[in-house]
Amino acid sequence: MTALLALVRKDLLLYFSNRRALVMSIVAPVLIAGFFGFLFGNGNGSKPAHIEVAITDLDRSEVSRQIVDAMRADTMLAVTEMPQDQAAALVQAGKLPAAVTLPAGFSKQAGNALFGGAARPEVELRFDPSQAMALQVVRGLLAQHVMEAVSRSVFSARSPVFTDLREQVLHAPGVSDERRRELSEMFDSIARVQGAASAPMPALVASNASASASAASSGSAGGLSIPYVTHDIETVGARAEARYSSYAHAFAGMGVQFVLLMGVDLGIALLTMRRLGLWKRLRAAPLSRGVLLGSRIVSCALIAAISLAAVFAIAVVAFGVRIDGSLVGFAAVLVAFALMTSSFGLLIAAIGKTPEATRSLAILATLLMVMLGGAWVPAFIFPAWLQTISLFVPTRWAVDGIDAMTWRGLPFDAAAMPAAVLTGFALLFAALALWRFDWEE
Repeated sequence: MTALLALVRKDLLLYFSNRRALVMSIVAPVLIAGFFGFLFGNGNGSKPAHIEVAITDLDRSEVSRQIVDAMRADTMLAVTEMPQDQAAALVQAGKLPAAVTLPAGFSKQAGNALFGGAARPEVELRFDPSQAMALQVVRGLLAQHVMEAVSRSVFSARSPVFTDLREQVLHAPGVSDERRRELSEMFDSIARVQGAASAPMPALVASNASASASAASSGSAGGLSIPYVTHDIETVGARAEARYSSYAHAFAGMGVQFVLLMGVDLGIALLTMRRLGLWKRLRAAPLSRGVLLGSRIVSCALIAAISLAAVFAIAVVAFGVRIDGSLVGFAAVLVAFALMTSSFGLLIAAIGKTPEATRSLAILATLLMVMLGGAWVPAFIFPAWLQTISLFVPTRWAVDGIDAMTWRGLPFDAAAMPAAVLTGFALLFAALALWRFDWEE
């Protein structure tokens, strides 16, 4: 028993003597848990960033203007009016999650179709399939604001649509006499209220009238319905045959994460070599510090590039992933990310100083980089300030660049910026690592 206690005491002393490793083993889970708690918590006072949506108003009516204004005022959306072609190009490039086009004649057709008695106008909804959560939010808010604006217009006694709609509903085939009487009383009540007020009916009254009509109709002819249909267009890449691949996006995120961890492992191996005294032997050779550490960066970069290429080769063969964009652009992003990975691993090793502390620091840094890069959590739910910060995280550029060259099917131009940014990060990390690295532990 004495020997057992002595061995346990020895292990505890060794562990607690390494303050860096001890601190990082506590700080890492606290920061990561705090990040997710902040992101999904209800009491932090921070709202998710507005979902960016482009809208094109081809109707140019009072109703369509009300719809656009209501969507622009919605706290969940960030609406920008722009031409239809420009909006489609931004969705195609992954710069916007969705774009809405209100067709010409929308307000008149929607008013006539509110009770299901006429053909409904078709609203074009282009969307980025990789942001399905954002699409559902946009679809729901669009229906809400359209119903409010169209109901407000239709249930205005001064509106010609009101009179036409009353005649259509009251003479619609298949409506029972009792139901027809209820609808007639509803229209008469609306006309009297608005005639007395000499003003358009407030949104609340319109909403209540809509609910009453819906309840009275119980889903049969003459009841309220969504006064439009959507033409959903999955917009992916520059080629018409390009399709979203969840496997391609998943392999981009997870490939980046695990290759990044592999680069950190190589940095830790460097510290182990230093602890064993191997670096002292290498320093005896007529080699500069830059050559010795530069060789580690190059070898690690080659290993990272080969590993990531192998991962995507398996993805292509086994999971049907396709490189629909530029093959040269795909290779450029992979090489740039591999260089960034190797220099990042060396920088973490230089900062951590010991294998134990470096491992904990690397886990924290890697997980935060992957989360901010959009591999785990959709970026649109981030607060606006956090989305801006994510642009300074190399993994964001790596995932976006790989997505652009695989399922998005974009040309080489879409890979040029991510590759350049990743190369810049690689040079920065390498310079810092060369400056901070100590030859002796």
